[in-house]
Amino acid sequence: MPINQITIGSHEELRHPGALKAALAEFISTLIFVFAGQGSGMAFNKLTDGVATPAGLISASIAHAFGLFVAVSVGANISGGHVNPAVTFGAFVGGNITLFRGILYIIAQLLGSTAACALLEFATGGMSTGSFALSAGVSVWNAFVFEIVMTFGLVYTVYATAVDPKKGDLGVIAPIAIGFIVGANILAGGAFTGASMNPAVSFGPSLISWTWTHQWVYWAGPLIGGGLAGFIYEFIFISHTHEQIPSGDF
Repeated sequence: MPINQITIGSHEELRHPGALKAALAEFISTLIFVFAGQGSGMAFNKLTDGVATPAGLISASIAHAFGLFVAVSVGANISGGHVNPAVTFGAFVGGNITLFRGILYIIAQLLGSTAACALLEFATGGMSTGSFALSAGVSVWNAFVFEIVMTFGLVYTVYATAVDPKKGDLGVIAPIAIGFIVGANILAGGAFTGASMNPAVSFGPSLISWTWTHQWVYWAGPLIGGGLAGFIYEFIFISHTHEQIPSGDF
């Protein structure tokens, strides 16, 4: 593994105005995404008295696809529009973001998700945001593999459409492609694990509802999947064959 491309950076980044602006953009983008995605689930539960139906899965898929499309779009020019610790980790593994800047992003993403869930609980008059949970008959290892594979697909899509220097005009549709893969993965895995693919998305509801059952699955699975995607795409499809990535992309 060409670890020379992985950069630690400097703690000075934690106070750099540009990095702080990027972190604020991540906070706002994650808040927008989680508010729309989590809020759609709460609205559906209110309309159906909490009864799970296939329509609910489709509703969640559409809401998350649209919400992520917008969240990535509004953050892309400032922070790269990660909106997900797994994407940030995948970018770090590929040498596209420093460790210190990545930590700043992840903190902002977790805070954005928490703020969105707190606002939802207040705005809905105290409705529970709930938390991600495994469906009946789904073991933690089933869920673990699901989250790895789904997040791999997400971060691989991010690399192919947003990071790859040869993306060309494909970069224009990167936000919608990223939103689409999340929506598709929710249709595939939502009935089994809730299809998080994003530690921040699972962290916010769990913190507000103080429910931590199987929380490790929603961290370990996405981080491993995102890291694998970043490694494979960067070091097989980009390194030694592509021009240097512009420093402003991530």
